[in-house]
Amino acid sequence: MKFGTSGLRGLVVDLEGHISALYSEAFAQHLLREGLVQPGGSILVGRDFRPSSPGIAATCIGALERAGLAPIDCGAIPTPALALYGLKLGAASLMVTGSHIPADRNGIKFYRPDGEIDKADEAAITAIAAELDKGEIGLEPSVAPDHSAEATALFMARNTGLLPAGALDGLKIGVYQHSTVARDIFVDVLQAYGAQVLPLGRSQSFIPVDTEAVSPETVSALKAWAVEHGLDAIVSADGDGDRPLVADEIGEPLRGDLLGLVAAQFLNADVVVTPVTSNSGIEAAGSFRVVRTKVGSPFVIAAMNAALAEKAEGVVGFEANGGTLTGSEFAVAGGRLAPLPTRDSLLPVLAVLKLRKRHDMPLSAIAGSFRLPFAAADRLENFPVETSAALMAHLRGSDEALASFLSPLGTVAHKSDIDGLRTTLSDGRVIHLRPSGNAPEMRCYVEAAGEADARALLAEGLDLIRRWAANNGS
Repeated sequence: MKFGTSGLRGLVVDLEGHISALYSEAFAQHLLREGLVQPGGSILVGRDFRPSSPGIAATCIGALERAGLAPIDCGAIPTPALALYGLKLGAASLMVTGSHIPADRNGIKFYRPDGEIDKADEAAITAIAAELDKGEIGLEPSVAPDHSAEATALFMARNTGLLPAGALDGLKIGVYQHSTVARDIFVDVLQAYGAQVLPLGRSQSFIPVDTEAVSPETVSALKAWAVEHGLDAIVSADGDGDRPLVADEIGEPLRGDLLGLVAAQFLNADVVVTPVTSNSGIEAAGSFRVVRTKVGSPFVIAAMNAALAEKAEGVVGFEANGGTLTGSEFAVAGGRLAPLPTRDSLLPVLAVLKLRKRHDMPLSAIAGSFRLPFAAADRLENFPVETSAALMAHLRGSDEALASFLSPLGTVAHKSDIDGLRTTLSDGRVIHLRPSGNAPEMRCYVEAAGEADARALLAEGLDLIRRWAANNGS
C-alpha cells in the first residue's frame, strides 16, 4: 500500500480489513495530534460503487470510532460532494474509492476540515501507521448516522446555481451512467437547466472508466449512442465522479485539459494551475497566468495555495483528466461560487455545455476553434512498477540513452523532468513518458499538429516501451 497521485491505492485483498482499519486510525490520530479535530469531532465517510467499497467503508467507520471520533456516513456519493459537505461542516472526511482503476483495486482519499491532505500529511499518516502496525488493530466494522441526502442536496444546490435558469434548453444530452456515483446527479442537474436528458449504459457491475485514456470499447459505445439518438453531447465521469468525460455530437471524447480550460475561461480565471501533462497550448489560450506542476491534485493544490498566498485572485486548477479545482470565490449566475479545492467533474461539464448552447455550433467545431495542438494519451496496464522505474532510470541516466531510445521517432530538441520525461522532438512533436503514481501502469502522452500524427506517435511510443521491457527481462 502507498500514497499515489491522489490517495492511498492498492489491491482489494490488501486493503480490506487490517490495512483500511490501520490507515483510518492513523488518519484520526494525525488529525487529533495536529489539532485539526477535537476528540469526539465529526468525520465524514463516503464511497463509490465498487463491490468492495461498502465493506471497507464499514471497517473505516469502526476504526474511526475506536480512535475517538464521530463518523457520519455519506453513502455512495461523488468525492467533490463529500469534500464540499466537509468544508461546510468544518469536518474531516474519508472517501473509499479507487477512482478509475479496475474493481480488483481500491483506495482511500483523505480530507482535512480545510480540504485535501498534502504530501506532509501523507508522510505523517504513513509514519503513524507504521508505529500502530507494531501492535494490535481492531477490525470490527460499524455503522454511522446517514447524512447522504444532506450532502447530495448541498452539491446539487452548488451546481444548479452555476448557470442561468433554462441555460441548456433545446440540448439533447446523453449521460453515460455506467457505475459512476455521479450518474444520477448528472441527470438531475442537466434536467434542472432544461436539457433533454437520455440516461445510457447504467451498470450494476463496476466499470472502470479512465477519462484521461478512454478505452476503445467505451469510445465505440459513445459513438453508437451519439448517432442512434442524435445527441448534442454525451457526459459522464469516472468512478468517484471527480474527473469529467464529455463526448461531442459524433461520440468523440474531448480532451480533459480542454474541458478544464473552458471552465477556467467560464470563471474568468486570473491564474491557472495545471500539471505538465496538460496541453502545451494552454499558455496561449487566455490572458491568465499559467503555473505548471507535477501530476496529482496535491501538487496542483500546493501551487494554487502559493498563488493565493501571493494575493492572487481568480485561482483555478485543473488536471489533464479535466478534474477542475477552484481556489478562489467566483461570481456565477446564482451568486457567489465558494472555493472547492478538489477535483470536480460537474463544473467543467456545465461550462462546456453552456459554450455549446451559446455558440449554437457542434462541440467538435467548438473544440477545433481552440486550435490546441492535438494531444492523445494511453497507458500500458499491469506494467510492473519495477520495470517502469528501471526504464525511467535508464532514460534519465544520460542524454545519449534518451536519444537512442527515441531515435526511431526523431531527434530530441528539448526535455523536461518535472514529472516523468517530457521530450520535444526537433519537428515540434511532444512525447511524455510517465509511470502512474497510483497503479501499475506506464503512461504515454503525446502532442502533434494533427490527429493522425498524434495517434501514430502514441502507438509508436507505447511500442517502444513494450520492446524495451521485453528486451530487459520483463
